[in-house]
Amino acid sequence: MVKALAFDTFGTVVDWRSSIIAELGVFGETHGVQHDWATLADGWRKGYLPAMDRVRRGELPWTKIDDLHRMILEELLGAAGITSVSDADVDHLNRAWHRLNPWPDSVAGLTRLKERFVITTLSNGNMSLLTNMAKRAGLPWDCVISAELFHHYKPDPEAYLGCAELLDVSPEELMLVAAHPGDLRAAQQAGLRAAYVTRPLEYGPNQRAHKVAEGEFDFTATDFLDLADQLGA
Repeated sequence: MVKALAFDTFGTVVDWRSSIIAELGVFGETHGVQHDWATLADGWRKGYLPAMDRVRRGELPWTKIDDLHRMILEELLGAAGITSVSDADVDHLNRAWHRLNPWPDSVAGLTRLKERFVITTLSNGNMSLLTNMAKRAGLPWDCVISAELFHHYKPDPEAYLGCAELLDVSPEELMLVAAHPGDLRAAQQAGLRAAYVTRPLEYGPNQRAHKVAEGEFDFTATDFLDLADQLGA
């Protein structure tokens, strides 16, 4: 029944944490600043959900992820006492999210899955971010779909249903692929199919395993190559 696969991106397709830590390290070397960059990277990511919730509650108007990331970054740099950096340099650092590296299996796995299914992003990242990321990393999407198109961040149902509508498929013909059980559960509630791909190093070597019930999702895979095997791609 499945005709299209929609992929969560941060953590599922790309290794945001290692990528951001490396970018912060270069930033520190360039500006002669020392800091615990792993902690700052984690703090940058932790600010993501609360920032989106401010948009949901109406405290902020619709704001794309680039701008939310910039707000969080400025707060973190200020708290760390890193204040003598030009606006252009902060902007370049903020766009590190456009330059994230894929997991080792991502390009090969997506290429195989593309032979059988329409494959797209379904990410809270904005259109320019996802496009630049794909171009740099060689991600072979058929198209790029962002929550920005719907002005609703996941896990709002409008994002999942909007993706199906744009692809001209019914919700049950669309399967979300993600490393985050909460995202998958919201997709299922909206009528989509769900494939859970484990990414045990997304949050670093001490990451706790997600709690997932046996058989909770349509498919469970160790990576995209395993998922391609299971889907006959």
